[in-house]
Amino acid sequence: MSKKNWAILVAAVLVATFGWLLYGGLNKNVVFFLTPQELISKGADGYDVPVRLGGLVVLATVQWDEKTLHLQFKVTDDTGTVLVHEVGAPPQMFQPGMGVVVEGKFGRDNVFQATNLMVKHSNEYHPPKPGEKPEEIYKTLIKGSTP
Repeated sequence: MSKKNWAILVAAVLVATFGWLLYGGLNKNVVFFLTPQELISKGADGYDVPVRLGGLVVLATVQWDEKTLHLQFKVTDDTGTVLVHEVGAPPQMFQPGMGVVVEGKFGRDNVFQATNLMVKHSNEYHPPKPGEKPEEIYKTLIKGSTP
């Protein structure tokens, strides 16, 4: 086999591998980020598929059983709302009204079974101003709250 034929063969294998990753194999391993309305609008196509669901924790919907570590709350994007269940202690900064991203699967019972819960926070560190208490800083993480 000549060098030219080897080069063509290698190029064909690379193109085929890239095509497989792009259109098939990679798609099965990617976790998409959706809002509650986007997830609901997928209908049956949204069931039992790994996704990241992002939105705000609805006020007065958080229920946590410290004994069983079952956490339940609703996430909204102001258009759609999804009930979320997770087993485990919530992050220390987790509270109603703040932005969250949960990883998991949306079940046919219209409940999102979360395997991971992440809270939205600023990635910038600002030391407290003189006389400022940490509780005042935490309030800025809640939507519509002022310190």
